[in-house]
Amino acid sequence: MAMELRHLRYFIAVAEEGHITRAAERLGMQQPPLSQQIKLLERELGVQLFHRRARGVEMTDAGRAFLEDARATLAQLARISETTRRVARGEQGRLCIGVTSTGPFHPLVPRAIRAFRDACPNVALAVEECLSNELIERLRGEQIDAAFIRISLPDPAGLIVHCLGEEPMVVALPGNHDLARDRPDTSVSLASLAAETFILYGPPGTGMHDATIAACHAAGFNPQVGNLGSATQLSPRITSTLSLVAAGLGISCVPASLQRMRIDGVVYRALSGEIVPKVLLNLAARRGDASVVVQRFVDIARRTQKDVLRS
Repeated sequence: MAMELRHLRYFIAVAEEGHITRAAERLGMQQPPLSQQIKLLERELGVQLFHRRARGVEMTDAGRAFLEDARATLAQLARISETTRRVARGEQGRLCIGVTSTGPFHPLVPRAIRAFRDACPNVALAVEECLSNELIERLRGEQIDAAFIRISLPDPAGLIVHCLGEEPMVVALPGNHDLARDRPDTSVSLASLAAETFILYGPPGTGMHDATIAACHAAGFNPQVGNLGSATQLSPRITSTLSLVAAGLGISCVPASLQRMRIDGVVYRALSGEIVPKVLLNLAARRGDASVVVQRFVDIARRTQKDVLRS
């Protein structure tokens, strides 16, 4: 006889009940087949597991040792089964999410990550910060699983991109700028900033860079991009962008959600008029990714988007 898991369950029931008939009732089977199965198990093991008594059965020393291991085996099987079911439901595994440095300031991004963490606490979660174009490369290279990006993808080959919305941009000014002396609720037109020095966040091909350039062109001017020595003043991180603004080296258009970042020497003003640059927030993942964890995150992020829009 090849030992099966059901034989362990039979044995445990008899051991715990101390009586084959009561164990059979507990298992929903007849007493003679259960008694036969226990005898076959003893024959398979080559040991006696029970002493048969007039009023029931009593475990031998070998039976007591076997009981401990039988319970451990079934408990381990239960853990394996539950782990497998959690993985199948997208509740366990690993997930690496990419974000741009402006992403965490948008209310949707931290809320989506927090909602996923609450729903799937057993998933090992990692977050990496890069520029949008770098996130796309890492996503296609399977180094990350999903990414919040600030750009559209005219050619999203191999990827699926979910639009989570767009937000207006505001202008970040040095604290000693003339416009910074106006009331906080004062807005300015983009065209009125034509003579200003612009600090651009990220290289061409990144969302905020391209949105700023396009909006300036639509407003009728080419932005003057500041230089540090011979290097065009392109900042790789939003914190360094705002630090340059605070130092009085220029102004910068940033997503409105960045107003949550308070930096000494930086003042934010809304942009008014027909030309107001806007920046996207998209969630990208690999097309056809079989990971249930990734799909679970995408679903939660899209539900969170609806909650944010309602709030």
